[in-house]
Amino acid sequence: MLTGTFTISEVGGFIKAGVADTSSTACLFLFSVLFFGIMTDVGMFDKIINALVKKVGNNVMGVVVMTCIIAMIGHLDGGGASTFLITIPAMLPIYKKLHMRPTALLLICVTAMGVMNLLPWGGPTMRAASVLSMEANVLWRQLMPMQAVGILIALVTAVVWGRIEIKRGAGIDGKLALEGGDEESIEFAEEQTDKELARPKLFVFNVILTLVVIVSLIFLKVPSYLVFMVGCVAALLVNYPGAKLQNKIIKSHSGPAIMMASTLFAPGVFLGVLEQSGIMDHMATVIANCLPGAIGPFLPIIIGVLSVPLTLAFCTDSYFYGLLPVLMGVGSKFGVDPVQTAIAMVVCRNCATFISPVVPATFLGVGLAGVEIKDHIKSSFFWIWGVSIVCLIAGIVFGIIAI
Repeated sequence: MLTGTFTISEVGGFIKAGVADTSSTACLFLFSVLFFGIMTDVGMFDKIINALVKKVGNNVMGVVVMTCIIAMIGHLDGGGASTFLITIPAMLPIYKKLHMRPTALLLICVTAMGVMNLLPWGGPTMRAASVLSMEANVLWRQLMPMQAVGILIALVTAVVWGRIEIKRGAGIDGKLALEGGDEESIEFAEEQTDKELARPKLFVFNVILTLVVIVSLIFLKVPSYLVFMVGCVAALLVNYPGAKLQNKIIKSHSGPAIMMASTLFAPGVFLGVLEQSGIMDHMATVIANCLPGAIGPFLPIIIGVLSVPLTLAFCTDSYFYGLLPVLMGVGSKFGVDPVQTAIAMVVCRNCATFISPVVPATFLGVGLAGVEIKDHIKSSFFWIWGVSIVCLIAGIVFGIIAI
């Protein structure tokens, strides 16, 4: 705008388009925070937490593996936001009770979500298939062995980080608990459920309602925020009849909900300007044109290795609709199968989807976990990069990607 490239009206249009893209996520956060806040108030999570802790025997390893499995199951619908909403509110209280870091929870979640996002109805796989002009199922069958390796790595990630947390002193009887815990755990211990708001007699109803909401998120083809909106109405009417009490509940959770929802509009403005102005597409073209011709035959491997850093800068559309076609064309000149280039980009890029600051769902995840985006990236980046490289090596070993 300052250079005269775009008018104020055009920039306003970019911002409007960006905010429109994130508005549904913001609405989703508003109603999801209210819904899970109500479930916390009624004491549903207290019973679940106690049952889970007994089930795993206060075992940190059991908790981290459970986190990974829940994230995988939750991501069967291919939606990052809904997976975060299913996994983090349920597991975060357990992590705090066992003095485990929320960054570990996020890392385990995003690792599991990254490999599950390779399903044929996942956004990246569908985009790559459309660029290749082939069925998403056909592309998925080719990369399936790499996804299987990724699922195994996700479980290994849970075990490794579980051991790291144990060495830190995590656990109900760990060093941190004996020393009084860290500030975050102490803060959690002080957050007791208001006995006046608890509804132990409605526990079964609230569990069924929560399950209905989760199943609806996965199977119903309706906006996610609508599911939570209906869930909030049902929860309020049954647990807290009376306008005065309902108003009190809504006000008690409105602060964090509105704050996070407004925060989600900021990346919307950022993404809108970058995407609508064509800046991201130009960035993709410049990078592709800078590649020396001699490395053409090894393009799938090179782009696979670089996919995680590139994911932090490129949104899904610019990556697959801007960068992928150009790189496929460059590789074709050296006899590289476009499918191999696409598979390397899809698999390796997917690993880092939910640590990227240009993916709106990432902000939802860090918001739910109470973690700063910079801390999430700092703690996850190199591990996720390693996961993507292992998946790439698996593709080479299985002959999916030729060298």
